[in-house]
Amino acid sequence: MRWKIRQRRERRIEAALHLLVALTAFVLQLLILLFLRDFLRENAAFAYILMQVMGFCCAVHVANRREPTEYKVSWILLLILAPVTGVLLFLLWGGARQSKHLSLKKKLPPGESESARMKSEHNAEKLTRAYPQWGRLAAYLQRNGFSVYDQTKAAYFPDGRGMFKKLLCDMEEAHRFIFLEYFILAEGELWERMFAILKEKAREGVEVKIIFDDFGNLTRFSAQTIEAIREAGIELRIFNPVHKYVNRLYFNYRDHRKIACVDGDISYTGGLNIADEYADIVRRFGYWKDSAVRLEGEGAWGLTAQFIHMWEMLGGTLASEHDYYRSHTNVRADGFCQPFCDGPDNNPQNPAEATFLQLITSARRFLYITTPYLAISDAMLSALCIAAEGGVDVRLMMPGQPDKKYAYMVAETYFGELLSHGVKIYRYEPGFLHAKSVMVDREAAFVGTVNMDYRSFHLHYECGVMLYGAPAVEELVEDMDAIAAHSVQITMEEWRQRGLFRRALASLLRLVAIWM
Repeated sequence: MRWKIRQRRERRIEAALHLLVALTAFVLQLLILLFLRDFLRENAAFAYILMQVMGFCCAVHVANRREPTEYKVSWILLLILAPVTGVLLFLLWGGARQSKHLSLKKKLPPGESESARMKSEHNAEKLTRAYPQWGRLAAYLQRNGFSVYDQTKAAYFPDGRGMFKKLLCDMEEAHRFIFLEYFILAEGELWERMFAILKEKAREGVEVKIIFDDFGNLTRFSAQTIEAIREAGIELRIFNPVHKYVNRLYFNYRDHRKIACVDGDISYTGGLNIADEYADIVRRFGYWKDSAVRLEGEGAWGLTAQFIHMWEMLGGTLASEHDYYRSHTNVRADGFCQPFCDGPDNNPQNPAEATFLQLITSARRFLYITTPYLAISDAMLSALCIAAEGGVDVRLMMPGQPDKKYAYMVAETYFGELLSHGVKIYRYEPGFLHAKSVMVDREAAFVGTVNMDYRSFHLHYECGVMLYGAPAVEELVEDMDAIAAHSVQITMEEWRQRGLFRRALASLLRLVAIWM
């Protein structure tokens, strides 16, 4: 017990030092910028005026970029009201495609053979005939490189306890490889059980690889644990160390994906990270309500390929050719699936945001959404309102016990507009609703890692699975009905009763929500 307490203390000290380095560099940059501003104002009037002109030009440039309105307004206000500081900050942090400066190798995703492409096109045609409503979305994702699969059994998990039980069983049966990619990979009871399996499998010669995000694990994973992983023969890559890119806001770009792949035949994704609260072993914000999907069959390759691409971009190598990691099993199942991913490298193209928009605008009867965060563009806000006014049963389900109170306050700023147009908003009373899912008309559904906010749509590496006509869609419907049954529906009267200070603070937070 004392050893665990000491280890936890050392881990926190280590994390604090990493953050201190990054924070110190950040503060120094700001102080230098403020000094330059005052120096130019007092000693170089011409240069100061020139910076003001540059500020205006940068503001015009931002106004004409393909970016969300909220993002552009934040920069324009800064550039106009504080031109010198604004220009310098913009040169550091405001350029498009900042993520290109991350130390990710330029690698193409694993390619598809001509026969695989033809099969995907054939599946898309079959999907369109069976569900004409969803042919356009499937075609859009296919044009962006994401294949449509049949012969894939999709299983939906409404909580972490059941999902991790099944995942651990799958890992125990692995004989070729186990790939894990997670935003959070935290020490605790769940990790100890998982690590015991991974060590044994590595001893057996199974290829075990792990990717985790550094920011997500600053206080959750110690250097000793990382060393133990590597000593066990498990290969490890850490995404974007927070102390490495102190000269720019590169730590804003995170790997938020959750992927587990076993032997090419099985893959998982969803909102669940590997930490005790996700498995309901400990409780942080009441009951942690989450979701996940398991793909067995050909569609598992869609997520495995995403892991391989990220692994190779991080400089990792594979023991075999790409085709070795494909599914080797035949599965008969109804419906279709289409795994896809997104990331800042795509900007201004954003498959995740575009998929959400198409799901909303295609709804005819039902549109149920679960998300822990809400900070959306005007286009998506309008789409939700139009769907509700058009007679669609639009339900937005959010946490009753949020993990970030400021984020929930930002979400509240959207409630008035949504409620006034007939969108039903539910607050999940048992605890923290972390699931990221969308269900439309009991025919199509999304389950993945994407939150409905700017960070997920534009800054994070994300992933998810579209399901069309699969039995798992009905399982998701049942789960969403259960969520609504355990929730309180928010009314316009309740929303209007917020205090003046809360309203004012929430409005300011919404303005800077893209930075949080």
